[in-house]
Amino acid sequence: MHSQVSELYDFMRQEGRLPSFGYVRMIVESLVESKKFHNVLDLFKEMVGLGFRPDKLVYGRAMLAAVKLGDLKLAMELFETMKRRKVVPNVFVYNVLIGGLCKEKRIRDAEKLFGEMSVRNLVPNRVTFNTLIDGYCKAGEVDVAIGLRERMKKEKVEPSIITFNSLLSGLCKARRIEEARCMLNEIECNGFVPDGFTYSIIFDGLLKSDDGAGAALDLYREAIGKGVKIDNYTCSILLNGLCKEGKVEKAEEVLKSLVEHGLVPGEVIYNTIVNGYCQIGDMDRAILTIEQMESRGLRPNCIAFNSVIDKFCEMQMIDKAEEWVKKMVGKGIAPSVETYNILIDGYGRLCVFSRCFQILEEMEENGETPNVISYGSLINCLCKDGKILEAEMVLRDMAGRGVLPNANIYNMLIDGSCTVGKLREALRFFDEMSKNGIGATIVTYNSLIKGLCKMGKLKEAEEMFFLITSTGHCPDVITYNSLISGYSNAGNSQKCLELYETMKKLGLKPTINTFHPLISGCSKEGIELKETLFNEMLQMNLSPDRVVYNAMIHCYQETGHVQKAFSLQKEMVDMGVRPDNKTYNSLILGHLKEGKLSETKDLVDDMKAKGLIPEADTYSLLIQGHCDLKDFNGAYVWYREMLENGFLPNVCICNELSTGLRKEGRLQEAQSICSEMIANGMDDMDTNEDLSDVAKM
Repeated sequence: MHSQVSELYDFMRQEGRLPSFGYVRMIVESLVESKKFHNVLDLFKEMVGLGFRPDKLVYGRAMLAAVKLGDLKLAMELFETMKRRKVVPNVFVYNVLIGGLCKEKRIRDAEKLFGEMSVRNLVPNRVTFNTLIDGYCKAGEVDVAIGLRERMKKEKVEPSIITFNSLLSGLCKARRIEEARCMLNEIECNGFVPDGFTYSIIFDGLLKSDDGAGAALDLYREAIGKGVKIDNYTCSILLNGLCKEGKVEKAEEVLKSLVEHGLVPGEVIYNTIVNGYCQIGDMDRAILTIEQMESRGLRPNCIAFNSVIDKFCEMQMIDKAEEWVKKMVGKGIAPSVETYNILIDGYGRLCVFSRCFQILEEMEENGETPNVISYGSLINCLCKDGKILEAEMVLRDMAGRGVLPNANIYNMLIDGSCTVGKLREALRFFDEMSKNGIGATIVTYNSLIKGLCKMGKLKEAEEMFFLITSTGHCPDVITYNSLISGYSNAGNSQKCLELYETMKKLGLKPTINTFHPLISGCSKEGIELKETLFNEMLQMNLSPDRVVYNAMIHCYQETGHVQKAFSLQKEMVDMGVRPDNKTYNSLILGHLKEGKLSETKDLVDDMKAKGLIPEADTYSLLIQGHCDLKDFNGAYVWYREMLENGFLPNVCICNELSTGLRKEGRLQEAQSICSEMIANGMDDMDTNEDLSDVAKM
């Protein structure tokens, strides 16, 4: 009867009476049990002020209250006061403080207190060990935690299921799944029955590992076979993992099985299934699941509806999304801030910005205050559409309404400005961030460096690069990729290679985007270097994409290694990378250089068969290549096809082709070219003198 205890104490104080110290201890215990931690600290302060000398129990409960309220500083101050007043701390006090320090990830300070216990001849108990084991696991120091478990064995301290659950969690987070499986066996060997929480930990670990859903399902069947009761929380972990892998029907099977074993599914589980079907785009099944919820007496909440609305927005079926908002309201469920934010983002992606602004007004009319995400979604879409001025107006409006922009908002504006080449505006937003006390992130610096490199301002980009480290950040792969790309465009391959080597020395793993500018930009360095880079990329388990293949094929063609070019194109197809017009252009050019006209025609036919339509650059290569080989008849055939497909060759090619045809006595074809060029407004160019001569004949 904790509330009655507090009332009696208040009556005593109103009458000017004080309980004896024994009763003070009882009141403190009662307040702790009823979780009235503020009252505990108030009573402690009052008792000290009235001259009471707290003992170790009262000090311990006061420290516990401080830790529970997140005031670790006060707890440590009470600890020091306790020691100064010669009150000897007990194991409970150390456990409370070690727990508070571990919660704040101050594992080294927790270690010091643990060592101090030995100095005071205090024997750590199971709570002490469990607290530290959990702290080490959360700090990623699983091996130290396992060492403590071994110490428990030596000191005959019996573990609990909490001990093993903490170790399991640490092993799973470290992706040490086999050891986690062994730990599961050890739990049973120690006479414990793994509970639902134990299985939820290892389900989560398995689903995030290479073993994936299959291993998690095997363990689930094993657990059911042992009679383990799976609760809603454990079930939601398993179902969520299966849904993330797209195995929603399998998740439904598991749910059906658990229902047969007595599970009564709650809203969270149904929300998981609804979201799973939305992720794979099966909207009929998602809607059916919502209907099933209702038929079983569960009222769908915003989360279920938001999943459906979000997917319809993603599918650009915005009318359907609006329809489901109306259904939601019709069922008495008010749209949440998240609902409105989904709609703003959906309309923003479609560039229907007028509706975005209407939704912001509707939010306020319906008593929902737009937050930083509401404005951020709109700003992001405006920036991606190149509407920087309008995005800035939204920034000013949100600030005027008391919604403070964060680093993400400024990053959108900076990146958007850089993308459209408005570098001055990007730097202005960067300065504004600093003035408003908003710290720049690595994303901020990367956007600016990319923008500077894009504009060819490499010196300024280097200065920004050095600013990153001076502000406590570390350049990442994206930073180096931008600089490598900038120097590649400037033709400075040596600097590109220096940056690449620096990346590797710093332990930054290059990405496929690192190799795009490296391979395409190092043409002056020779084919050997390109092959070395290509092989290094493969050794890093990076799969070449179309950009890399095209760069290598073009290089082989340029250097006369045509067979290597064709071998690489075959490998490209075998690896599932679809060739494009650029790929075929390089191969066509290679055949033309070798004078293989029949093979060239086969390539064009193959190109068309794969659904690739030759464009102006392909036809220009074909006409020029045939002209170079003095096959003006073949060149004229490609010229005619080029015109039929709506493309115009340039005057120089027409000039060369008509001259060649005239020399072969094919005056009618030469005249035709001249007339067509004149009809297309190309008769007034200086290079067209020969065509004019043909026209007079």
